Amino acid sequence: MAKGRLFVKMTTYAGVGAVGTLAQYLVLVGIVSLGHGNPITGSVTGAIVGAIVNYGLNRRITFRSSARHCDTLPKFALTAAFGVLLNGLVMKVLAEDNHVQYLVAQLVATGLVLVLTFMVNSIWTFRQHREPGKAGS
Repeated sequence: MAKGRLFVKMTTYAGVGAVGTLAQYLVLVGIVSLGHGNPITGSVTGAIVGAIVNYGLNRRITFRSSARHCDTLPKFALTAAFGVLLNGLVMKVLAEDNHVQYLVAQLVATGLVLVLTFMVNSIWTFRQHREPGKAGS
């Protein structure tokens, strides 16, 4: 993939992901503020909500995939699960173990998860296969 196209796709992924991230942060702040759980519980719960939101948006907008849901959804779910686990680990290490303010810790976790899940989703989940005889895509 050319650098320009990769930049556009990553920017689109980040923009679309902002919707899911907003959902995640709302759940996180709601859970913590209302005393229904700690920052790790709120963050992981929010990440699951965000992943559900992001699947449809990334499939349609970012990757413009026409692949069957039975092919992409399990891959996206595994990638999202990896992201949720990584998010929870970063939150534990930063917010709980090192007493970093939970929203600052969440920003760090979000950035790391964004980059890693973009790479996995680009390479594996929504990978576009070229048809024989068709020019580059």
